[in-house]
Amino acid sequence: MSKRNTPQRRHAILALLGERGEVSVDELARRFETSEVTIRKDLAALEKNGLLLRRYGGAVPLPQELAGERPLSACKQAIARAAAARIREHARIVVDSGSTTAALIPELAHKRGLVVMTNSLDVANALRELENEPVLLMTGGTWDPHSESFQGQVAEQVLRSYDFDQLFVGADGIDLARGTTTFNELLGLSRVMAEVAREVVVMLESDKVGRRMPNLELPWRSIHTLITDERLPPEAREQIAAHGVELVCVAVPA
Repeated sequence: MSKRNTPQRRHAILALLGERGEVSVDELARRFETSEVTIRKDLAALEKNGLLLRRYGGAVPLPQELAGERPLSACKQAIARAAAARIREHARIVVDSGSTTAALIPELAHKRGLVVMTNSLDVANALRELENEPVLLMTGGTWDPHSESFQGQVAEQVLRSYDFDQLFVGADGIDLARGTTTFNELLGLSRVMAEVAREVVVMLESDKVGRRMPNLELPWRSIHTLITDERLPPEAREQIAAHGVELVCVAVPA
């Protein structure tokens, strides 16, 4: 089974796990005629999506008490697909921390030659699970437990050593008059990310538009593109477009 058939292989792994109640890395590698490294990435990705639990040398089904956890929303997946469609092969991108931006990573599976900088351990781990594993750069810096990401002057200095094609960033809220807003007072790194990227792409669900948090993170003049869902009201669309921002409203599967 080729790399292009990764989703089919992972579906087959889950089916086999359902039949047997346990699978091993070496057995799966032989069965699918691929490397043990690839199988470990498969199991890591399936565990991250709440579909199984890894054990030494293999995997077991998810315990019943954990099986009810919510999967990634269809809305975030649709936004992530639209964002991924904007990324060229061999691009240099920055992916900020956050659940919506993290949803972008599985959509990069077939993008070749990417260089990806992030301040998020979750994003970094997800990147390492991709078969076409990008060149991974980490900002370093001071760990902030509130945003679950690295922040601070060291991270800012590292970012300023590079230049990037695109930044993909989420937001706690959108103030239609000012830009993206947040409760977090650590704003410096997001602004430096925007400075070193030629295109700034904000990814968020439409229910966050109109939320006025205390702190302005990125003003509209720093934002090139906003990707959200089609539930965004017409009046909000008009106000965003008036700031010169490209607005992409994706359909969300029922």
